[in-house]
Amino acid sequence: MLRSTLLAAARSQGVRRLVEANPLTKPVVKRFVAGTTPEDAVSATRALRDQGMHVTLDHLGEDTLDAQQADDTVRAYQRMLSVLKAEGLADRAEVSVKLSAVGQFLPTDGEKIALENARLICEAAADAGTTVTLDMEDHTTTDSTLGILRDLRVDFPWTGAVLQAYLHRTEQDCRDLATEGSRVRLCKGAYSEPASVAYQDKAEVDRSYVRCLKILMEGAGYPMVASHDPRMVSIATDLAARAGRDADSFEYQMLYGIRAEEQRRIAAEGGKLRVYVAYGDEWYGYFMRRLAERPANLVFFLRSLITQS
Repeated sequence: MLRSTLLAAARSQGVRRLVEANPLTKPVVKRFVAGTTPEDAVSATRALRDQGMHVTLDHLGEDTLDAQQADDTVRAYQRMLSVLKAEGLADRAEVSVKLSAVGQFLPTDGEKIALENARLICEAAADAGTTVTLDMEDHTTTDSTLGILRDLRVDFPWTGAVLQAYLHRTEQDCRDLATEGSRVRLCKGAYSEPASVAYQDKAEVDRSYVRCLKILMEGAGYPMVASHDPRMVSIATDLAARAGRDADSFEYQMLYGIRAEEQRRIAAEGGKLRVYVAYGDEWYGYFMRRLAERPANLVFFLRSLITQS
């Protein structure tokens, strides 16, 4: 119930105005968001690189219905990729892109525009010497996102996909994508979905995650294990070993600001650990989903508000 309430709040403009107007909120947001500017993101990337980690950068923004805003998002990614190249960080950092932020929901030719814009970002990534991963959003966008992925992979076969284990369809999607050279990030899922398309019970989601992970580890692609759950991380390590994978043939992924000590441990022990670093002014929806994912995050947020007031 709490998770559903927080996810509904993530879509509420009224709640958004209240949260953003609270002067005590932004210091707390810094735990999960690297900052608002490209400079903030580059600084975080460099610090993580120096600790032996990899990074994927998300310029925050989603659900845009404004073509100019979509264009601005493309330019923001192009600038970031240019900076990563100039700063010598492209071998450690890639970018993650939400297609809804680059035009997917535009009322006229949204999918076509999103594909063209994503192609521009992929071209900039290729020039910088790095890669792009297409973030997955709610289930209504899954077919569209995977269709755009297929088109992009014709010219940019390294374009990464994200699959969400709480969806009933994901085991088959894993089979379809566990192919040579295919980069697939498997996460549990962070949106409020109906029982008709998604598992509702945590234990069911966990079981689905393990089944999907097994398919990816036994496939020919490159699995990206996105989980903070110690049990899932341990299972991923075991499945990789059983599949005969070496440390460079898959990676673990965790969010900026969550389980930082565990991130450092995995990297120090020779595992490839990539941190998902979000930055930008449009932090509200991302922040609310982080609160919804784990009760501990909400407790941290509320405690911080109390201690700062």
